[in-house]
Amino acid sequence: MTTLHEPTVTTTPDELSVWPASTTELRPGDLAVGGVPLAEVAERFGTPVYVLDEAEVRERCRTYRHVFPDAEVLYAAKAFLCRAMVHWVEEEGLGLDVCSAGELELAVTTGFPPEKIVLHGNAKSPRDLETALRLGVGRIVIDSPSEIARLAAAVGPDGHQKVMVRVVPGISAGGHDKIRTGTEDQKFGLSIRDGYAQHAIARILDQPQLELTGLHCHLGSQITSVKPYLAAVRRVVGLMARLHEQHGLVLPELDLGGGHGIAYRPGEEALDLTALARKVRTELTEACGAAGIPVPRLVVEPGRAIAGPAGIALYHVLAVKRTGDHIFVAVDGGMSDNPRPALYGVRYAPRLIGRASAEPMAPVTVVGRHCEAGDVLAADVELPADVRPGDLLAVPVAGAYHLSMASGYNLVGRPPVAAVRAGHARLLVRRESLDDIRSRDVGL
Repeated sequence: MTTLHEPTVTTTPDELSVWPASTTELRPGDLAVGGVPLAEVAERFGTPVYVLDEAEVRERCRTYRHVFPDAEVLYAAKAFLCRAMVHWVEEEGLGLDVCSAGELELAVTTGFPPEKIVLHGNAKSPRDLETALRLGVGRIVIDSPSEIARLAAAVGPDGHQKVMVRVVPGISAGGHDKIRTGTEDQKFGLSIRDGYAQHAIARILDQPQLELTGLHCHLGSQITSVKPYLAAVRRVVGLMARLHEQHGLVLPELDLGGGHGIAYRPGEEALDLTALARKVRTELTEACGAAGIPVPRLVVEPGRAIAGPAGIALYHVLAVKRTGDHIFVAVDGGMSDNPRPALYGVRYAPRLIGRASAEPMAPVTVVGRHCEAGDVLAADVELPADVRPGDLLAVPVAGAYHLSMASGYNLVGRPPVAAVRAGHARLLVRRESLDDIRSRDVGL
């Protein structure tokens, strides 16, 4: 553990608007998060390294509890999961949304109550379902008709399992085509418009060991407007009303998923959670009143909005190359620890830290170390014109979908995760070593 002196703030708020609230500037160019200088984190743990501000994670969990006081809030583990994160989420009173037996087992073996866990997945494996039933997961979200018979058989005639059905409301929302999941032309859920959702629900009602507790929908990711959620409420409540008329069914839960957009660079828009909670609550009450059905309990599943802004990725500059009109700044990580720019064209705002520079800012492209032309971490960003090998770069908003999507490309090993809080730094996840990589390779 490392304990450090109290920092003083000199950086303007706008420059740090996407950084954790604890971010301060000890001296020009020398940033600290959670009271720990980032340069010291890099020296102690090496680079690339992820830094996670524990207080920021906890505060974001509390914000959700505050703005959704009557709802069930589930942290979406796919954004980022480790044992410490499981512990923080439980202590802050949130449930968990998991997508695999791996995520589920990590959570439960850490001590998370299985009854507060929801299992998702458009193609759940036999191991996923067996693990969920063995550990006593709270609810399983049925995503396809074939899961109904498989799950009922696995539960057995004397068993019992709570389930939800993921429906497709036919709403396009999200920051990129690849993360829009509320439309008819993607792999998730069962269509309301085509009647597949209604047919699946009727089949579930014929399985006495399966208890249907509600409907689920997830519109996509990086949604910054409240309007798509309100449209989803109206369409799903419409389905609930039809189910009540046809089957006398009263469903106690409505899960609106997550996808709450955050800002990755200063000036970008983020979803207003207070407005979301207020308007969704009003829309849900009015829609149910008009349909003559009880108001179900709302469930929301934030992931990125909790973990993303709490994380920083640190890299050392390995090379600076001028090619024509372009300046390429190559760092010791890349698409193996953050594939999102290559997948979705995501843009970040890296910053030189650890030293002050009096040079003017210059447009550069920050690239990774991998043998891939698309290995670009930040295109057309501004860094001091004297950026050089050995410099330290920090990329904010790196807490979600970085390590969870990291790969073994070029066998460089996945980075570690260090947590900072109140002047202390500690390792949460160690660096993947060459020994780790070799140990998986069992044959010649």
